[in-house]
Amino acid sequence: MTDDPSYIDTSRPHPARMYDWFLGGKDNYPVDEEMGRQLVAMDGRVLTTARANRAFMRRATRWLAGRGVRQFLDIGSGIPTEPNLHQIAQGVAPDTRVVYCDNDPIVLAHAGALLRSTPQGVTEYIQADFREPEKILEEAARVLDLDRPVALSLVALLHFVADEDGAYDLVDRLMRALPAGSHLMLSHGTGDFTPDTARQAAELYKARGMTLALRSRAQVARFFDGYELVDPGVAVIDEWKPELGEASEPVAGAAPVAGGASDDGPTPGYGAVARKP
Repeated sequence: MTDDPSYIDTSRPHPARMYDWFLGGKDNYPVDEEMGRQLVAMDGRVLTTARANRAFMRRATRWLAGRGVRQFLDIGSGIPTEPNLHQIAQGVAPDTRVVYCDNDPIVLAHAGALLRSTPQGVTEYIQADFREPEKILEEAARVLDLDRPVALSLVALLHFVADEDGAYDLVDRLMRALPAGSHLMLSHGTGDFTPDTARQAAELYKARGMTLALRSRAQVARFFDGYELVDPGVAVIDEWKPELGEASEPVAGAAPVAGGASDDGPTPGYGAVARKP
């Protein structure tokens, strides 16, 4: 073990690198691919869900930017996969300011791709864990004006944080620090449609020293208590404002699904956006 924030542990899988493998990226290791293939064997929709999450992020960002949001805090940003959030937001409003945050050193190694801002805007990267909200807010405040509305983006992150680790409290602490008019956008995996497979996946994560806390629709909706949900509310991610743009189209070079379980049925994830009154 080491305290070096740039140290990359290749002996155990990491969600950010597994997500990269699901999307057909190259910034992952055999241990990540091995576990990724085990998950695909359980349910082939793991791959389509990863792509649907990216598509949800693009639609939600486009919606927010189109309604005047000019600051974004994206926690659990993952390894850069174009188009990134700042490219979507700055494509609508070039002066948008974006702060990315992740805890995987391999994301730090590729942070340059996240920092290619428009001349009018700003992008910055924070190396920190979601469980350190005060640290994140302190560093984000160097770029973002926390007295003005901010969109907090938690895409495909919270299902790696258990209730006993304070998932709801952590979101609340972040949102409490943001002013009225701020937004919470998140997507979240669920076991609602395949509970047996969800239990197997959670056991696999536990055996690898990781958490997988797939939540029901009602449990996901709880993250938005006290906020004004944007229509259509908490929805299956493919069904959240599909008219805004791309759905989960295939990614060139993405991991194969051959040998995986059936990918029939709804995409096992929810997405929503809400405004802080």
